[in-house]
Amino acid sequence: MNITTIEQARERIMPYIKRTKLEYSQSLSQYLETNVFVKLELFQKTGSFKIRGAFNKLLSLSAEEFKRGVVAVSGGNHAQAVAYASSVLDIDAVILMPESTPRNYVDATLGYGAKVELQPTIAAAFAEIKHYEAEGRIFVHPFDDPLVMAGQGTVGMEILEDLPETTDIFVSIGGGGLAGGVATAVKAVKPEVRIWGVETVGADSMTQAIVAGHPVELPAITSIAKTLGAPSVSPQTLALAQEYLENVTVVSDEDAVQALQFILERMKVLTEPAASCTLAAASHLKNQFNQDNNLVLILCGGNLSLDDLCRFIR
Repeated sequence: MNITTIEQARERIMPYIKRTKLEYSQSLSQYLETNVFVKLELFQKTGSFKIRGAFNKLLSLSAEEFKRGVVAVSGGNHAQAVAYASSVLDIDAVILMPESTPRNYVDATLGYGAKVELQPTIAAAFAEIKHYEAEGRIFVHPFDDPLVMAGQGTVGMEILEDLPETTDIFVSIGGGGLAGGVATAVKAVKPEVRIWGVETVGADSMTQAIVAGHPVELPAITSIAKTLGAPSVSPQTLALAQEYLENVTVVSDEDAVQALQFILERMKVLTEPAASCTLAAASHLKNQFNQDNNLVLILCGGNLSLDDLCRFIR
């Protein structure tokens, strides 16, 4: 993956996705005492950035591969993205999801026409993939695929086009595909931009991998930010993080929910904890910024049920 493959991805997926807005937030700027903008990927079709990578992968398949169908693993947003893209392109899709997946994610994935198979854990879901590949299905990995990452990297291209003065970007990390794609795109165009990765306690596979020097499989995902719940990063996404990220800040679930409330009350936008954690991290790093900085928070997803919102706040 490089800037050329990301540019190719943009041309490929353009007819199928929204170009989401990048907006200045006075409330967040006052809160962080710098200039803050938000990239509203939660208003993307299916409610997250994941549709970009899914379409880029599926549109790159051959006609013969289309006929074989696809299989994917996801705790939520990637599931909906692959299901929706498959329905648009008339591809048969099976999505493996952990039993802990919030019901609204399962229902939405079914609603887009995919078959859903629940597995005890996300690790068990990944383990089951080999059976479907043996049947001939194409595996659409949620992050460890250059085509998927290139699709996600188009977010970074749009940010720099809309705000050439960008100095800092905060991006959530699940498996690292979004962070890797965005960083690759941004650093190719404007190397001085700082990319800050964000995880939550209990879904910090990238932080643990950086400390260990290799991918580490988490025994369980305990964070409420289920859409950050990759059991491990990959060697590829780890290498991109090591090369491009300033650091990875790990915030608590409580901080992510407080940031979620602040964004909802001040901006009237309902994010997932996996997205609001970017504000929590920027708050922790507030001393890194001044009035000359232009921060972009990628609000990567908004598929939060009302039940979960009430539970988080309680």
